Amino acid sequence: MPYVVALSGGIASGKSTIANLFAQLGVPIIDADIIARQVVQPGTSAFSTIVKHFSQEILLANGELDRSQLREIIFNNDHERLWLNSLLHPIIQQQTQDQIASQQAIYVIWVVPLLIENNLHHLADRVLMIDSPIELQLQRLMQRDNIDEALAMKMIRSQVSSLKRLAYADDIIINNDDLNSLTLQVNKLHHQYINNDKYKNGLV
Repeated sequence: MPYVVALSGGIASGKSTIANLFAQLGVPIIDADIIARQVVQPGTSAFSTIVKHFSQEILLANGELDRSQLREIIFNNDHERLWLNSLLHPIIQQQTQDQIASQQAIYVIWVVPLLIENNLHHLADRVLMIDSPIELQLQRLMQRDNIDEALAMKMIRSQVSSLKRLAYADDIIINNDDLNSLTLQVNKLHHQYINNDKYKNGLV
């Protein structure tokens, strides 16, 4: 098994940007969001369960899930959000562990947005948190998902606070939308991770 660095942070904090910088250095990226999209494709058991629960009205004309509508539902109804998480979480976790186990690299970046909320931090060798000012998160989220400020704030507040999140961090990257700064921070951590104790002790 490679050394596993869990990369997390608040919604729209810049996790994908950071993951891409690590990928440019040749580091394998295991992205829970990508896996989450794959496990709800038409034809999967999770897809069928979701449609049965929410009805055919949750589908787009092409037969795929209407993610915008689903997002509106779960961020305005805690019960539905918990139901969906309990359905998808075990499936995503199994796929994630399978992908990590198949890697031959010294270390991998495991991108997992709800690392703390779903109590997954213990599955990583190290936790890297991305911290970003809430004003920037709000701006990015509204722009990225084409949503209003009220829904964006609900999405941000559905997660644990920045203070609680950072308490679990072994390493922190500050994201103020300065690409040069982010690149320097990633390069420094990359050298640290390729010399991790697990690797030096011959355990991987």
